[in-house]
Amino acid sequence: MEPIKTRCLIIGSGPAGFTAAIYSSRANLGPLLYEGHQPGGQLTTTTEVENFPGYPAGVTGPNMMEDMRAQAKRFGADIRTGVITEIDLDSRPFHAKASDGAEIIADTVIISTGASARYLGLPDEKKYQGLGVSACATCDGFFYRKRRVAVVGGGDTACEEALYLSNIASNVFLIVRKDHLRASKVMQQRVLSNPNITVLFNTNTAGLYGEEYLEGAHLVEHKGTPEERSYDLPIDGFFLAIGHRPNTDIFKGKITTDEAGYIVTALPSTATNIPGVFAAGDVADPHYRQAITAAGSGCRAALDVERFLMEGAV
Repeated sequence: MEPIKTRCLIIGSGPAGFTAAIYSSRANLGPLLYEGHQPGGQLTTTTEVENFPGYPAGVTGPNMMEDMRAQAKRFGADIRTGVITEIDLDSRPFHAKASDGAEIIADTVIISTGASARYLGLPDEKKYQGLGVSACATCDGFFYRKRRVAVVGGGDTACEEALYLSNIASNVFLIVRKDHLRASKVMQQRVLSNPNITVLFNTNTAGLYGEEYLEGAHLVEHKGTPEERSYDLPIDGFFLAIGHRPNTDIFKGKITTDEAGYIVTALPSTATNIPGVFAAGDVADPHYRQAITAAGSGCRAALDVERFLMEGAV
């Protein structure tokens, strides 16, 4: 099989990857995009999206990703199912291998592999994913107006999500497995003084229950001690806030990342420490993690690639 040559290899899909493909295709760069382990990204696990411009009646995550994918293909993007299994970034052009056996030679690379939410590991989490279980309060909190919800975690992210939900839901329960919060003092004070948030210290989630949709959580208080107590907490929403893991394993030792593994870019551009390699979306964004910000960074990455190539860097 002859190696595939492309001016721009996009690794990963989702709003960032597909938007990068749309812009780079319109710039006649002939991008080649590999969709990754989760074609369409995290939004394919989201039921309703109501905060993305252009969909006044809302849209399901999978449908929105299909629209973006179709738009990229319309302009000529070569979109392939599979993952990049190896990549050499030591010299340009860059060389990569894909799971379908293809060898790729690319003048530039856009990394849009996203980040994966950390889960507790309960089988019920997948069962109720999109049916009451979420890893993004900002994305899905709107659907739980005047309803009871729980947030799992004790750090700043969990506290931020609990505070956000406290303005929407009727009751917010913050499930913390330790006897204290790890969040900053200011954040702790805000949570503990909020009358709509109940903090459940020394509590673990043993499981979730419900017929079609989530109806509650099985909780264990003071697990493994003489004071251990099990009980059920009726809730409509269960939000995980125990962190995200950027999908950067294949780039370890090759790209500069922060302590958590997120790719560091030379803001305001999307350039990484390797000339010709750019990063877009959640893989380089530990702060916002929204579809609209991911799409915006995909646009920026494609424009950065176009400028890089026009300047004759390759």
